[in-house]
Amino acid sequence: MDGSTAPAYRVNELTPDPKVAFDPKVVRDYVTYAHRLAARGLVNSSVGGMVIRTAHPDYADGVCYAKPQGLSLEEVEAEDLVITDIPYGRILQGGRATTVGHQMNREILRLRPDVNCVIHLHHDETIAFLAAGFEEFRSFSLTYGYLMQKPAHYLPASINVEEDVAPIKTFIQDTNCIIMRRHGFTVLGRTVSEAYHRTCVLVSEVKRNIIVETLCAVTGKTPEYITEEQLAYMAQHGDAVMYPTLVKRQG
Repeated sequence: MDGSTAPAYRVNELTPDPKVAFDPKVVRDYVTYAHRLAARGLVNSSVGGMVIRTAHPDYADGVCYAKPQGLSLEEVEAEDLVITDIPYGRILQGGRATTVGHQMNREILRLRPDVNCVIHLHHDETIAFLAAGFEEFRSFSLTYGYLMQKPAHYLPASINVEEDVAPIKTFIQDTNCIIMRRHGFTVLGRTVSEAYHRTCVLVSEVKRNIIVETLCAVTGKTPEYITEEQLAYMAQHGDAVMYPTLVKRQG
């Protein structure tokens, strides 16, 4: 985007747009899935978040629903939500500021028009597993590859794409999951349901890594990983296995 011609909007600038209204179904989905994440024990205080994009005729990138800062996904209710645009983070509906992580979510949505939901969590086991010296987690299950469909992208602890979104463009097309050392993870989905399913399978795979590595350290056995070739096959056939109705509609 050419900064010389871009409007001088500020992040969290209140620019109410009467043509943008809360969709009751999107609001209901947001609160439902936010509370589902919390019920699984994946929410830590007010950190982390979720955005859902919806199409709008006046906004080329659509608009997105988000929770405000200072409120956790566990606490959020329908009346708390805000709607922002995607390029600038202007608040189009609602009256509270978004978190710093919202700029990361918006940049992902801007660069990935196929993605309509982003979930970012400070997941305990992911942070702990990588802090224990493991470079990455490996897959032990059939479900992970079919659901995630692209390799995870690992960021070093020195890079925080919540504060500086510039690096995102260098890798986001090739992944549906960003692993952030000492921070947590960010998962992408075409729908809020898919992003939630990918989040659930990711945390399960991290848990399996901890269990398998612990058991093998005790017994002296070698872990049985899913191979890269198997993961590539799963990625290619993921929709046919997990979402056959989607494949049928596309065909």
